[in-house]
Amino acid sequence: MKPVQHIDIPDWMARHDTQAVMAAIGGDQTPPLSLFVGGCVRDQLLGRIVVDIDIATTLEPDEIEARLKTAGIKSVPTGKEHGTITAVIDKKTFEITTVRRDISTDGRRAEVAFTQKWEDDAARRDFTLNTLYAALDGSVYDPTGQGISDLKARHIRFVGDPASRIAEDYLRILRFFRFHAQIGTGTLDQDGLAACRAAADKISTLSRE
Repeated sequence: MKPVQHIDIPDWMARHDTQAVMAAIGGDQTPPLSLFVGGCVRDQLLGRIVVDIDIATTLEPDEIEARLKTAGIKSVPTGKEHGTITAVIDKKTFEITTVRRDISTDGRRAEVAFTQKWEDDAARRDFTLNTLYAALDGSVYDPTGQGISDLKARHIRFVGDPASRIAEDYLRILRFFRFHAQIGTGTLDQDGLAACRAAADKISTLSRE
């Protein structure tokens, strides 16, 4: 996977706690074992304030925990069965998730398998503008080839087939409209809208939370 652009290192990337966590899990290696992903990358590129820092890694959960322990960083197995470990340092949290692909889903929960392919991880995400990854050196990666262009256009597009992405998690119907309201411009993606309409009755299966 090659970077599609480089950004100036923002303050949240340069912070001591961020640097320490990434160093512990190979984010400073070449090629990096860990990359920033999702909302933090999206919001940085949009010029928005970055609040939560999510990290994707090719390391499996046991290895993440072991490396954090060696570095003296607290870890919490918040979703270990799905590959997620939370690092806690200086009262700040970093959600670290092993690169994965879906094996099966029931519309809300998924059975996953760990993988070494960033493209597999991107393919299971919801919208193209949430599939962007960034390294400590400011390199930005776009595995789907659509993330950067859709982000620039502020176009909320499902990754791949909209109906398939919605069937994996019906909450994505609500997220489609929320993201468009918050950062989208222009008309709604028509393929996405049609898929949301077709699955609208599934909203009732979601918890109120």
